[in-house]
Amino acid sequence: MRELKGREVKLREGELLRRENANRQYMMKLENRYLLRNYMLEAGRFSGRGMDPNAMGGWEDPCCQIRGHFLGHWLSAAALRYYETGDVEIKAKTEAILEELAMCQRDNGGEWAGPIPEKYLYWIGQGRNIWAPQYNLHKLFMGLIDVYRYMEIDAALQIADRLADWFYRWSGGYSREEFDNILDIETGGMLEVWADLLDITGSDKYRELLGRYYRGRLFDPLLEGKDVLTNMHANTTIPEVLGCARAYEVTGEEKWLRIVQCYWKCAVTDRGYYATGGQTQGEIWTPMKKLKARLGDKNQEHCTVYNMIRLAEFLFRNTKDPEYMHYIEYNLRNGVMAQTYFQGPPWKGSPWTGLLTYFLPMKAGSKKDWAGEMDSFFCCHGTMLQANAAWNRLMYYQDDGAVYVTQYADSEAEFEAGGRKVCLTQRQDYMNGSLMNSSENSVQQTVNDITSTYANKPDFRKYVFTVKTEGETEFALCLRIPDWIAGKAKAYVNGELEKETECTDEFLRIDRRWKDGDAVILTLPIGLKFIPLPDDENMGAFRYGPDVLAGITEQERVLKLEDGAPEDELSADTEREWGTFRTFYRTENQDPGISFKKLNEVGYEPYQIYFKIKKQS
Repeated sequence: MRELKGREVKLREGELLRRENANRQYMMKLENRYLLRNYMLEAGRFSGRGMDPNAMGGWEDPCCQIRGHFLGHWLSAAALRYYETGDVEIKAKTEAILEELAMCQRDNGGEWAGPIPEKYLYWIGQGRNIWAPQYNLHKLFMGLIDVYRYMEIDAALQIADRLADWFYRWSGGYSREEFDNILDIETGGMLEVWADLLDITGSDKYRELLGRYYRGRLFDPLLEGKDVLTNMHANTTIPEVLGCARAYEVTGEEKWLRIVQCYWKCAVTDRGYYATGGQTQGEIWTPMKKLKARLGDKNQEHCTVYNMIRLAEFLFRNTKDPEYMHYIEYNLRNGVMAQTYFQGPPWKGSPWTGLLTYFLPMKAGSKKDWAGEMDSFFCCHGTMLQANAAWNRLMYYQDDGAVYVTQYADSEAEFEAGGRKVCLTQRQDYMNGSLMNSSENSVQQTVNDITSTYANKPDFRKYVFTVKTEGETEFALCLRIPDWIAGKAKAYVNGELEKETECTDEFLRIDRRWKDGDAVILTLPIGLKFIPLPDDENMGAFRYGPDVLAGITEQERVLKLEDGAPEDELSADTEREWGTFRTFYRTENQDPGISFKKLNEVGYEPYQIYFKIKKQS
């Protein structure tokens, strides 16, 4: 199965485009001299009597042992941005960065190009406590490979290949047991790097590096079905297993795939996850099906969200199982969108925007802790750039004469079917009957039937797909039916009901010889659902479709109910503003009442996600 991506998919969704543009503006705002500072320092190319106080701080401070990691994330995000849009400015900025990196590599002797000293790697071989130097250097490799792959700049591959020579020589100086000890120190995605470079170059040194970086102490117990994750650092192992996924794609060896499948079973299927789709507290995996005691102030590290989305996407491509796309949808809506690039009304004088929050607290009365533009640069700062670089991904796939629609957002996908070019347009019909978006908008108010037909917010979502093609073209259109539907999903072709289903474990498939102008309407019933914790059925969170709702409260609240389901306690609140139906709710019988809004629209307010339900006798 092949993902349609890059310039094959054009994004039209306003909120997603806003996030892409905010991400691009931030990336361009970061000056090359700051992005490169630690690389230039290590290569002896920095001159002056002191450090610029306006430079990047946090993990990018020259005193930090993980300094320099952020540039790799930046390069990956730049490559993805260019691949989607052809952004020549971001490519020019990237080329200037590569030119300086090449000079740093030259002045370091022709191989080393890192922002940290080579001795860090020798020190971990001696058992010294150094903060994850391979994790750090993986980011540079990752960025260089993405720039080569998506921008087609040969210089990026040359830098990566010469740096790999250093790793090949260094890693070959240890016994198997000695190197296994080194692999117990966080390596990031080094395994994925070697698989990528093997695929690109075919060099035997990368096949040998794949073998050296096989982490048997983790992978073998996984294959035996053991729980090796409970209370273990999550984002240490996720990138390693992403490396296994890439190794399977490159080599075709089934053992790599089995490791990925066993990891998913251990991390997700058997363990469970929050209503948001995310996991972890304090960066570690929770015990299996025991989440209640882990509702804290450091849940759902953004890096784990981003990397688990990548893992789910790999498994989807290899199975066509929509379960993985359900999982991705929850993590996109309640992870990436909830933790990065907030924009909304202020809370008691707070700012209108927030850049990113490392964690998503789930303890009642918590607030998101938004990082600044120049003061943090922790790991999630980097995955924020990648996650928001190109929102046109994860939406369309093609395989065996079929096109799969996996996520819903206004967009266009271009592909070939039966030797003909096809353009599939997707748009959501909000059924609001008005284009007015503010009190100052003077758009013409045309009288229409929609405003009265849908007087209140519709209880279904409506997506319209239009086919553009020359001549009749045969292919199957496969539509994912989300697992949040509240009734039968229905698909209409040119106004006639084609299929209806409540099944969410397979795609709704429409086989047809399509003509230019053919239209498909998909309706998805939507409503509130109470999602209990796996270890306490009387404590749960509210989801409206894929969106988790947060109650705005400064202290923990218990919902006291006399009868009925928990969902019955919430009713729509301020559901309409100008031309838009909105997702706001309030409690009916609590004193004082609680207002609810989408978690991805919460900025600086204190909130509560999980509520204890107490039945009144």
